[in-house]
Amino acid sequence: MSSHHATIAWTRMSADFTYDTYNRAHEVRFKSGAIVLPASSAPAFKGDAERVDPEEAFVAALSSCHMLTFLAICARKRITVESYDDDAEGWLEKGADGKLWMTRVTLRPRVTFAPGATVDAATLDHIHHKSHEDCFIASSVKTQVTVEPQV
Repeated sequence: MSSHHATIAWTRMSADFTYDTYNRAHEVRFKSGAIVLPASSAPAFKGDAERVDPEEAFVAALSSCHMLTFLAICARKRITVESYDDDAEGWLEKGADGKLWMTRVTLRPRVTFAPGATVDAATLDHIHHKSHEDCFIASSVKTQVTVEPQV
């Protein structure tokens, strides 16, 4: 149906190459290099806290996909949304096999609807549920994703 592309570029900056010394800083390039995201491993893995780590990008991808799906559903239902904010959080934990993985992500969307738009709690819950079911990214991962709408 569609193809999506990202380029990862890393160059060694350290004199030697050991686990403790090699640099984790790299770039993620989108749109043939027109958009560059400074990236690194998480600080817990000797990364640069000033750059986006893969775990944060994973949480952001889930949050962004949920939001975009939510907005599409509302637009089709002719429910005007004024703003949408999400304070999403993900947890990197050890699985039963001892491997680290993103076990769960909690989305905490706060939606403001246009004046005159009447959306009761049941309708809002339904739209969030449908958004999660239809989100391409959420459908692609085994991570538990929970949506906790904020008021």
